[in-house]
Amino acid sequence: MELKTVMEELEALGKERMKKMYMTNGAQEPLFGAATGAMKPIKRKIKINQPLAEELYATGNYDAMYFAGVIADPKAMTEADFNRWIDKAYFYMLSDYVVAVTLSESDIAQEVSDKWIESGEELKMSAGWSCYCWLLGNRKDSEFSEDKISNMLDKVKASIHEAPERTKSAMNNFVYTVGVSYKPLHEKAVETAKQIGVVEMKRDNKKSSFLNASENIQKQVDLGKLGFKRKYVRC
Repeated sequence: MELKTVMEELEALGKERMKKMYMTNGAQEPLFGAATGAMKPIKRKIKINQPLAEELYATGNYDAMYFAGVIADPKAMTEADFNRWIDKAYFYMLSDYVVAVTLSESDIAQEVSDKWIESGEELKMSAGWSCYCWLLGNRKDSEFSEDKISNMLDKVKASIHEAPERTKSAMNNFVYTVGVSYKPLHEKAVETAKQIGVVEMKRDNKKSSFLNASENIQKQVDLGKLGFKRKYVRC
């Protein structure tokens, strides 16, 4: 399927209500407002196509960039490719839900995420922490260094309240994900969440969000979800 055809099909899925919702969250023109679930029939026709994914991502159209992540071949992407994608991810729905998700299915996910976390750039840092959330929620506990994840919890505890706003959200989610999905450090994550307390995330033109990893971990424990792993990361 060619770029022009895919763009036409995505445009046909566009809804004004969805477009407004995406823009409220930070999306910018150009975009169509296609619901992500409505893209599945197109995905079934294309399956995986990295060259087409690159063309779609390069359009700068939010819907096309999202769909690029759906049909990308993460294992065919290099660190330079992921860096190019994160540099064009202009808001968190791209950085955390497209780039980080795609990166999480690659063999270089931890290596690239570690660099992004240390970058000092809000959305790169957010994507790095978010990638670890996708990883921990999907891969076996044995694929991670317990010492490394423990040190990351310490880093969150020491710096979350001074971190950039979107990074705060991803760091808070990291503590939650360790507490729920990474059994070796469940107790430490619970303690870290308590020490962090409520995290205020300020948002442009909206009321602040108040994040509470401690409460959310406990809710999942109460539901019997300790050790939860999702079967798939990408839709």
